[in-house]
Amino acid sequence: MRGLYVHVPFCISKCAYCDFYSLTERSDLIDNYVEAVLTEARAYAGLSFDTLYLGGGTPSLLGTEGLRTLLEGLRSLFDLSGVVEATIEVNPESSTADLLQTALGSGLNRLSVGVQSLQDDELKRVGRIHSADQAITAVKRARETGFENISADVIAGLPGQRWPTLHSALKTLVTLGVSHLSLYCLSLEDGTPLASNPPDDLPSGDEQVDLFEEARCFLESLGFLHYEISNFAREGHECLHNLNYWRGGEYLGLGSAAASHLGGQRFRNRSDLEGYLRDPTALVDEVEELGPRDKAAEEAMLRLRLLREGLVADDFVGRYGAAATGDLLRRLACMVSEGLLTRDGSRYLLARSRVLTSNPVFARVLG
Repeated sequence: MRGLYVHVPFCISKCAYCDFYSLTERSDLIDNYVEAVLTEARAYAGLSFDTLYLGGGTPSLLGTEGLRTLLEGLRSLFDLSGVVEATIEVNPESSTADLLQTALGSGLNRLSVGVQSLQDDELKRVGRIHSADQAITAVKRARETGFENISADVIAGLPGQRWPTLHSALKTLVTLGVSHLSLYCLSLEDGTPLASNPPDDLPSGDEQVDLFEEARCFLESLGFLHYEISNFAREGHECLHNLNYWRGGEYLGLGSAAASHLGGQRFRNRSDLEGYLRDPTALVDEVEELGPRDKAAEEAMLRLRLLREGLVADDFVGRYGAAATGDLLRRLACMVSEGLLTRDGSRYLLARSRVLTSNPVFARVLG
């Protein structure tokens, strides 16, 4: 499977916790940016893809014309006839009826809504500019437009948040027909306003764990599958684009700051909007060529994020060879004995108790 990702680095405002590459007050450059993305795409013309994902930033700021131009241009350059899942991220305040109709009519069949919370005070305190009512309206509007595959992003651990408000948000979204939920624990990233000035009522690490565990139990009781560390879905609604990442598949990233994995190489465009607009093909850096050992270890780490699927060792040895996987399998066996992983036959899984403390485990998998 191969995925196509387009990064849209425009936002109306910057959230207090966000460290993604996104820029405010630059919406006048959107048309130029779309043309630059299509110029970059021409360097890879003829490739075929199975999934498409428009992320950001706020891709819904492309508007109907920008979205239509982008998608028509991509279809003229790539073989998208086999695309089974095509996602656009939207924020509630820019999810207009026209935009959603254009998205659906242009072949996008999955919507990811940046809800984060359904409490106005929680939203305001981290710089979200939409209200709870706008988020609810956006999900309802998407259903009325005809989207059947809707995901929502929700944050656990917002300032002042307790289980009743998080529970209410999850219950409301499920009632509205959301079939996929990405539940992220709030993290204080260096250089963000929230990290520079953390509020006094920010839930502690233990409280954040409790919130996540309550949410997990609630969603599982409703039939949602906890299929990846931060992701829950009704069966058949897992995000195929992201599954391809976690399974070590190929993907092409277009746009400023976008990353790619093609032909055994990993590379990334620099986070430089002005430079990208000047020459969309001249900003590739961080090129890395992975040997069999490193590739096997990295794929093992990614696959262990898949809590139900995990890593099947026999498949790995068959794909990479005994020489490239011997040290990795020994590390995995040690981690099973320490309770960090579980093993069922040839399948290794992340221990349930380590879901929220997985980074040290993954560091050891990588060696």
